[in-house]
Amino acid sequence: MTETPASEPSVLTGTQDPEQPPGPQPPEPGLEPALLIDVQLGYLDPHQRAGLPAMADLQRWALAALDPRLSPRHAKRSWPVELTIRITDEAESAELNQRYRNRAGPTNILSFAFEPPPGLDLEEPACDGIGGLLGDLVICAPLVQREAAEQGKTETAHWAHLVVHGTLHLLGFDHISPTEAAPMEALEIRVLDALGFPSPYEVNDDANGERRRI
Repeated sequence: MTETPASEPSVLTGTQDPEQPPGPQPPEPGLEPALLIDVQLGYLDPHQRAGLPAMADLQRWALAALDPRLSPRHAKRSWPVELTIRITDEAESAELNQRYRNRAGPTNILSFAFEPPPGLDLEEPACDGIGGLLGDLVICAPLVQREAAEQGKTETAHWAHLVVHGTLHLLGFDHISPTEAAPMEALEIRVLDALGFPSPYEVNDDANGERRRI
């Protein structure tokens, strides 16, 4: 799991190519007032686009990770919340990973938390709604597919984990040190369990018939 520092600016641009097969579909109407998601699709082949989660699922997973009851940090969020999710290929993921983290190769997810420009007072009436801007997630679709197979997970479970994981990063959670990682992982496990998914940090060990940590 790798993300960019929260201080990095958003770099997401572009929209879905109308000549390509459709990706995530519009959200369920009841979810729109609480969480607004802008899904942007990069250069993906038809097979990769066909395997993408529905918009309703992306919203459901992100909303679960934003539940105000999870922590004091969650309770301080302004609502409604706006979030951008860009789904892309390995080439774009690698380029962003190199540019913002100075690391070679693609990564499963990058998180860009929204940072207001210096001097902007979010309490002013003119800034109404800006406090609800959460940030951007960049998810590498082919890497999600490959990792799910390598880790013995369903693609849906891995997608859900990455959305939850990235959303928590946008709220300021991190896992650089064990002290930071423990509460963040506990939250991820709690949220995913409520969504009906097993712990993302354990997989079935067919040799022993047990689950092992990854």
